Amino acid sequence: MSRPLWLLALCQGLFLTNNVVFIAINGLVGLSLAPLGWMATLPVMGYVVGGALSTNLVAATQSRLGRKHSFQLGLLVALGSSLLCAWAVFDKNFWLLCAATVVAGYYSANGNLYRFAAAELAPPAWREKAVSLVMAGGLLGAVAGPNLANHTRTLLGVPFAGAYLALAVVALLSMLLMALIDFPPAPVKKPGAGGRPLSIIMRQPMFVVAAAAGALGYGVMNLLMAATPLAMQQCGLPFGDTALVLEWHVIGMFAPGFFTGHLIKRFGTLPIMGVGVLLMALCVAVALTGVELHQFVAALFLLGVGWNFLFTGSTTLSLQTYAPEEKDQAQGALNFFVFAVMALSSFGSGLLVTTQGWALLNLGSLLPLAVTGAGLLWLARHQRRAALLVRPA
Repeated sequence: MSRPLWLLALCQGLFLTNNVVFIAINGLVGLSLAPLGWMATLPVMGYVVGGALSTNLVAATQSRLGRKHSFQLGLLVALGSSLLCAWAVFDKNFWLLCAATVVAGYYSANGNLYRFAAAELAPPAWREKAVSLVMAGGLLGAVAGPNLANHTRTLLGVPFAGAYLALAVVALLSMLLMALIDFPPAPVKKPGAGGRPLSIIMRQPMFVVAAAAGALGYGVMNLLMAATPLAMQQCGLPFGDTALVLEWHVIGMFAPGFFTGHLIKRFGTLPIMGVGVLLMALCVAVALTGVELHQFVAALFLLGVGWNFLFTGSTTLSLQTYAPEEKDQAQGALNFFVFAVMALSSFGSGLLVTTQGWALLNLGSLLPLAVTGAGLLWLARHQRRAALLVRPA
């Protein structure tokens, strides 16, 4: 693994530190400030809505400024939005908190492109492993995120204000690391050779399944993860237990990154994605057995591993659907679908867990998992038929 990939993996870890802290505290802060209980996860939703609204803008800045400067711009937004969140908590202003998380979504839209940038820092034969290994950098977020939230939540006398200020420091550190990475120059676009229209790219069966699997897999993961702090609070479990559950969840999300690329190389992308769907379904089965700490830990760990297989696979699959000159618009579209589904799941998680309960929330997540599994089977059959048509007699 080259030095730029290691540095990008560290940036991925710091990005996930930001995400995990947001997931751990935004719903709880929202619950304490919101006018109505069902609004608790609106700050969580704001983060992903901001990401969805930023995808086109990020694609444009990536194309105009290049990877490095666009990523640095995203980190600058992360710094400002963290300070704005802290101000909102000090001021007890729920709507300012929601606005700050929407702004932070621009950083999220940038950070979600780190995995694609990883493929550009490696030779073609190592793309799957590069994507997988950079995503493994999220292990830093698994350890740092929950512990940062837990140890800074009472730091300034106002619940969780210190955690938001700590994220400003995380953004500054990431900016320093990003400055040390040299990304390859963007391919020179020849006049009249800007690539296919996005509508053509999106009609490919492989793109459809990659986009659907990535979005639905992320949506289910976000639905259950965002609801977990609220569900555990309803069950009377302390925040320290919530931090432990989220730590093991994020370990499950990113520890497989050290070998997921190897598994994809050996067994193929679609089979590994299928295993991911099955592991996420197993998470639901465990969650339905009870609401003790060990059940939350086991369920969320399985959810993380399943998400890793499914999301790494969908990213790898998508790399085969566009040319280098088409990457900005194609990757922007893929991220938009992810953020759009995450926005719905973020809102739905707070609404369902506070009105219908943890069990119904888990049962409802089986439907998108079934749709994802059906899409994988459909693409596998489509590829087999295509292979038979081109096979020489």
